[in-house]
Amino acid sequence: MSVPARALLIDMDGVLYQGERAIPGVHEALGWLNSHRIPHLFLTNTTSRPRSALVEKLEHMGIRITADEILTPPIAATHWLKDQVAGPIALFVPPATLSEFASLDTSSRDPTTPVAAVVIGDYGEHWTYDALNQAFRWLMQDNKPALVALGMTRYWLAEDGLRLDTAPFVKALEHASGRQAIVLGKPAGAFFETALKQIGTSAAETVMIGDDIHSDIDGAQQLGIRGLLVKTGKFRSEDLNGEIVPAGLLESFADIPDWWRS
Repeated sequence: MSVPARALLIDMDGVLYQGERAIPGVHEALGWLNSHRIPHLFLTNTTSRPRSALVEKLEHMGIRITADEILTPPIAATHWLKDQVAGPIALFVPPATLSEFASLDTSSRDPTTPVAAVVIGDYGEHWTYDALNQAFRWLMQDNKPALVALGMTRYWLAEDGLRLDTAPFVKALEHASGRQAIVLGKPAGAFFETALKQIGTSAAETVMIGDDIHSDIDGAQQLGIRGLLVKTGKFRSEDLNGEIVPAGLLESFADIPDWWRS
């Protein structure tokens, strides 16, 4: 018999909203969670904007949460980098996200100067051959800097269709350099462990809700967290034909109150 659920980890893009629109029923479901004082934390692999921008984006949709309720890869990575490396950091993240790394040394942009770590986020349209090659050259230097990935999401659903996310570029750098990335976002266990520590519950009594069968569901379930897959966002029917079996399937986040009561 499974342990009763006590807390929720909730993906954002594709679960709470899609593009600039809230998923129908989200406001009511979040209101239900708050009124019943169910502990929950929002997880996102988004590295294209800081938490403050996410809060503002959600506010425009009528979704009110605070920055402290959001765990992002840059926040997890900043803590890890402070503990594990010494020296300048090379960042391949959007300009808007640079502020999340303000406490680190990011001064060096000289491709011939060694760095302590190369951090790859959702660099999006900023990726060029030269940028990818610069990251590769840093990784190939004798001091062997750490390759840090802010999540390993393969793609995401934008207003104009599917777009490549962080994982394809990290995989390219791993293949070319022969190095293994340290992942500090979904689906890495360390990211989910950080979330559990922040929310104060065990894996067995926590449920992850997401639209990505790999990053959200498999990542969580590898750590013993039950995964609920929603049929919104990047969900595809073929997600249900693979080896990953979610603990539950919901039409959308709006169904959470009924699932919880059952």
